[in-house]
Amino acid sequence: MPNNIFPLDSSKSFTEQENLGHNRWHPDVPAVTTVKPGDTFRVDCREWFDGAIHNDDSADDIRDAPLNSVHTLSGPFHIEGAQPGDLLIVDILDIGPIPNEEGPLAGQSWGYTGIFAKKNGGSFLTDQFPDAYKAVWDFNGPKATSRHIPGVEFNGLIHPGLMGTAPSHKLLDKWNQREAALIATDPERVPPLALPPEPDSAILGGLTGTEFTRVAGEAARTAPPRENGGNQDIKNLSKGTRVFYPVFVDGANFSVGDLHFSQGDGEITFCGGIEMGGFIDLHVDIIKGGMDKYGVKENAIFMPKQTEPQYTEWLAFSGTSVTLDGEQRYLDSHLAYQRACLHAIEYLTTFGWSPEQAYLLLGAAPIEGRFSGVVDIPNACATVYLPLQIFDIDIRPGSGPTPSIDPGIGAPRSSFEL
Repeated sequence: MPNNIFPLDSSKSFTEQENLGHNRWHPDVPAVTTVKPGDTFRVDCREWFDGAIHNDDSADDIRDAPLNSVHTLSGPFHIEGAQPGDLLIVDILDIGPIPNEEGPLAGQSWGYTGIFAKKNGGSFLTDQFPDAYKAVWDFNGPKATSRHIPGVEFNGLIHPGLMGTAPSHKLLDKWNQREAALIATDPERVPPLALPPEPDSAILGGLTGTEFTRVAGEAARTAPPRENGGNQDIKNLSKGTRVFYPVFVDGANFSVGDLHFSQGDGEITFCGGIEMGGFIDLHVDIIKGGMDKYGVKENAIFMPKQTEPQYTEWLAFSGTSVTLDGEQRYLDSHLAYQRACLHAIEYLTTFGWSPEQAYLLLGAAPIEGRFSGVVDIPNACATVYLPLQIFDIDIRPGSGPTPSIDPGIGAPRSSFEL
């Protein structure tokens, strides 16, 4: 096992750990330790809410989730010799859940998926699903099942939802200015258009006193992906993947967290992957001057590894850029993907799953989402691919009498109309 440079005690909360991570982006958050190019090491990660979500049948914890506290990131890690303009190479060698231990915040053999309430973050389909719902998933080796969504089982494609390098002061200012301008266009919107710096619940490594106050007032929230990588939620960043991150500060100051046991493309429920605490084994290296050499001005690039699960049979659903009210939009790929997701949800309800169960499933299972047509005016076309092998029943049209699914323990119910 590689040397663990960021061990976490599962009996303690994130802020009680010997190694204190962070939950904001800022170039002045101090590095926890230094690693050298060519080093291989292990890092423990808390799940993104640090134990606030429980293994029960209530969604009150999702409804009241403390969004100001996320994400609980491990790091930053100073990479010796990394300079602005370099590319940081990060290889994901291994990743998995932390085994069960003693204590109130013990390592998990389970994870969860949540539909966030519109008043607390919202989701991709927040107008159709404005209330909070939750599904708890049990891990059995590589497989996940849920008492809240019966009739499905699938292998997880475990991955970090969030990895990235620290921004420079110039880049941080750019983020804050452009996001503030967006917020100003509709400052009372629910959910908000963006999240400004928020000192409340900020965790900034070892900073204290006036430095903590200054940085907390400037630091960017970790919710969106940006030029440094960040919260990209790409399910294919799994074991065996190599990622190339732009470097903006001396030492790169690399951080990682928000591990998922599985996720569908788009993480459409917002808390859409199966969130978990776990470990990740990494190898790092540097390409000197790599940003200019390969034209990487911003944003990470990666080489995904073909690992399990690999499904071979799919049922795909399409959507176009026409609203539910019949309004035509011009090549709106975001709307088209919403319509494809709603198409899949409505289909699954005909087998007995509630709309919320179907929505949670699309967020958690390894579905594939694609922008299938973006040039044929006025309609963009997006598609959602469901792997047929994850279902206990045959869901293909015309396969026989439609079976009925027992909705299971605490299954949510609501009205749902397209």
